[in-house]
Amino acid sequence: MAALGGGSGPSTQFSEKDKERDVRASNFTAARAVGDAVRTSLGPRGMDKMIVSPSKDVTITNDGATILEKMEVAHPAAKMLVELSKAQDTEAGDGTTSVVVLASAFVTAAQQLTGKGIHATTIAETFMVGAKKAESILERVAISIDLTDRESLLKSAITSLNSKVVSQYSNLLAPISVDAALRIMDPTDNNIDLRDIKVVPWLGGTIDDTELVDGLVFTHKAVHTAGGPTRVENAKIGLIQFQLSSPKTNMDNSLAISNYNQMDRLLTQEREYLLKMCQVIKKTGCNVLLIQKSILRDAVSDLSLSFLAKMKILVVKDVEREDIEFICKTVGCRPIASIESFTADRLGTAKLVEEMHGPGGGLVKISGVPNTGKTVTIIVRGSNKLVIDEAERSIHDALCVIRSLVKKKALIAGGGAPEAEISLQLSNYAKVLTGRQAYCMRAYAEAFELIPYTLAENAGLNPIAIVTELRNRHARGEKTAGINVRKGIISDILAENVVQPLLVSTSAINLATETVVMLLKIDDIVVTRN
Repeated sequence: MAALGGGSGPSTQFSEKDKERDVRASNFTAARAVGDAVRTSLGPRGMDKMIVSPSKDVTITNDGATILEKMEVAHPAAKMLVELSKAQDTEAGDGTTSVVVLASAFVTAAQQLTGKGIHATTIAETFMVGAKKAESILERVAISIDLTDRESLLKSAITSLNSKVVSQYSNLLAPISVDAALRIMDPTDNNIDLRDIKVVPWLGGTIDDTELVDGLVFTHKAVHTAGGPTRVENAKIGLIQFQLSSPKTNMDNSLAISNYNQMDRLLTQEREYLLKMCQVIKKTGCNVLLIQKSILRDAVSDLSLSFLAKMKILVVKDVEREDIEFICKTVGCRPIASIESFTADRLGTAKLVEEMHGPGGGLVKISGVPNTGKTVTIIVRGSNKLVIDEAERSIHDALCVIRSLVKKKALIAGGGAPEAEISLQLSNYAKVLTGRQAYCMRAYAEAFELIPYTLAENAGLNPIAIVTELRNRHARGEKTAGINVRKGIISDILAENVVQPLLVSTSAINLATETVVMLLKIDDIVVTRN
């Protein structure tokens, strides 16, 4: 009875061990469940997911980051894998499904090793050593590239797009993505700011109508209220952040009008006030006016629009606040906060501003901008919102692939080839080790084979036969042998132009390993009070 009552008896020790084992098993099960949920979406023949939100909005995608972001996850360990996918999306932009599948494989290996009685710290340390070895293996087999080699960039972008819902349009979207990235790229900088590439959805047509524009595009029509112009050549563009409407006091006040003379005087003064403002704008030579959206009151009145129309000034209203920086960088203008500071030196220029019409409505296109190379715009067309949304996500991934190549100028083969090579090299390294580290390293090496196994499985091939042959080919020294899912065979994947950035794979391996090590070191879950 003393043993039951005290805190140091054998029963207490056993219960603590059982608790630690149960917590770890729960975490591993949750992490594997997340991996299994997205595993079928891996590769060019992966399945798509239909995601339905509580508001009944439907999203169809096979992008791992999008699936996990919209998935409702309750378990803390499962949430860690969702964050893992976000981290991969931030770092490399691609490989968001691969990183979760890899983490799931490492979790399975760790679960088997803990079941054999190997301590979690030993497993964690060996896994971290294995990750460093895997990174050095990839760097040895990587091919250095020059960023002026457009063909290599195209191959990487096409490989990324081939696993998307819009894969049949990869030969169109890949050149657009590469050209957009190259135009804004600074040769002296090891990064690309993707905020300088604006992707504008325009409903109507097909993805074949998607185009790259050196300039600006607004997704709404020019103001037609008073019959203003819809096309202006040699445009001088002003961007205002104040209201072109009758002034209002800062506090709520009411104005009592007792006779018609007072009403007439009020209307006359309002007219003179607005006319004076419009004349100041016209005097600077401005013929295109962009008006920032106001959340307090109408940014522009019908009377001021009438004056601007008579002065042949094209007006685009409801410009979003977050677009201000992009507009200024593109056309070379500066935002104007008051009518007193509206001067000619704050105006931007463009060769042509015109309104375009399509099935999904109108838009305003500004082309011939002076700062070519600072920003670009991609107009994404599609027959419905689902297609356009997926095309946007696919273009984002392709742009991220180019950014990864700018960060780390090296390519590796795709098709499961790097994972097979890592598995082989780490298995050979495990033979040099002794004791428990050898077991852990062998299990870590075998976990990498889940990527080629899944690629073969999703392509409808015999995964065991394919992975066995892939292992044999790499053992014979064929480092670029990978799974050709189109032909259903193992072939030289570089000759098939299936390549991916080195950064995508190294980032995925390091992030997945760090996440699994973190899960391994958790031995209890503590729930705090609110």
